[in-house]
Amino acid sequence: MSLPAAAVALLMTGPSVPDAPVHFAVDTAAEAGDLQVGNPQVGALQLAALQPADATTPPVSDPAVPANPAPTVPDTSAPAASATPPEAASDEPESVIVVTAPEPAPPGDPLQKLNIESFKAVQAVDQAVLEPVAKAYNKGLPRPVRQGLRNFFTNLSEPVVFAAYLLQFKPGKAAETAGRFAINTTLGVAGLVDVAKKKPFNLPYRPNGLANTLGYYGVGPGPFFYLPIVGPTTLRDIIGDSVDRLLVPAVIGKPFTNPAVVLPMTIVDQLGERAAFDERINKIRKEDKPYAAYRELYLRQRKAEIEALHGRITPDVVPVYGPSMKTADNKDKAKEAEAKAKAEATKDVTEQTPAPAQPAVPAPQGNSPAAPVQPAASGPAPAPATTAAPVPTLETVPTP
Repeated sequence: MSLPAAAVALLMTGPSVPDAPVHFAVDTAAEAGDLQVGNPQVGALQLAALQPADATTPPVSDPAVPANPAPTVPDTSAPAASATPPEAASDEPESVIVVTAPEPAPPGDPLQKLNIESFKAVQAVDQAVLEPVAKAYNKGLPRPVRQGLRNFFTNLSEPVVFAAYLLQFKPGKAAETAGRFAINTTLGVAGLVDVAKKKPFNLPYRPNGLANTLGYYGVGPGPFFYLPIVGPTTLRDIIGDSVDRLLVPAVIGKPFTNPAVVLPMTIVDQLGERAAFDERINKIRKEDKPYAAYRELYLRQRKAEIEALHGRITPDVVPVYGPSMKTADNKDKAKEAEAKAKAEATKDVTEQTPAPAQPAVPAPQGNSPAAPVQPAASGPAPAPATTAAPVPTLETVPTP
């Protein structure tokens, strides 16, 4: 075969391809984001070894394909809020949280919460036990007997009042208290009858004690307490009252030093006080804030008693405790009865007083106007004027 013919045959058949697999060279240095379709530079197969070095055929390149944008991945870090239809949201009730500050304790009552709980407990026991007994006490015993028992226990406290006036440097009041004690103990049958407050003595009872003496010299009441058995009190009052109770047995002696005598007397005394203020206690319970009402009435009465030692009178004091003191209810009833009695007396005087006589006015005669009434002149009354009778006249009658 000639050389030109052999060259033509080689071009038509091509070089022989070995049976071994062909290794392709892939550029692994490219990043994953650079692998795009139609980029012949990155990841292209190296096929130059399969083509002859002197080949003049230009390389065939794939048509350029536009790069697709990377898909957007939603952020799953926060859960998407579910949209609620306005109709469903309006049907559900709105929960409102109201935060209220606790009510501060008033001045002078730092233990108000504890005192209120004590007040409730005492009132519960009072309504269940003491109130029925007090009502039976009022109905079972006549009023003179109940008043006599209160006078007796009041008379026992007169030595304390006497000592308090001496500590206050009021010898005149102390002397009156001593005289009152002597009169009621003798003439009043051991104090059952308060003879000293009536004429001719006119020595009324005046409450006094160590607590009043401390207040007289400017010692404040201190914090307020409402204690079981004791009831409303203050730090100053509970100290003074404790000393006063120890003074009576020390001064009088037997039988008031015997517990078998003192305990029943104390029960009867407290029962009498509870029965005397039964109406007032029931009115306080009907208040919106009964504890606060009771506290204010007690503190006002204590202040009025100390002001009275300085000669200052506090009007409109409603007593809630105290021996031989009239309650506000009885005082109001007495005022109403007194006003009613005065009105009836004035009415009786008005009815019994005759009305002044009016002068008689003569009736007018005919069509003549009434003559004015002349005031009566002093001296003898003038003689009444006589009116001459009319003289009849003869009329001429014409003849027919």
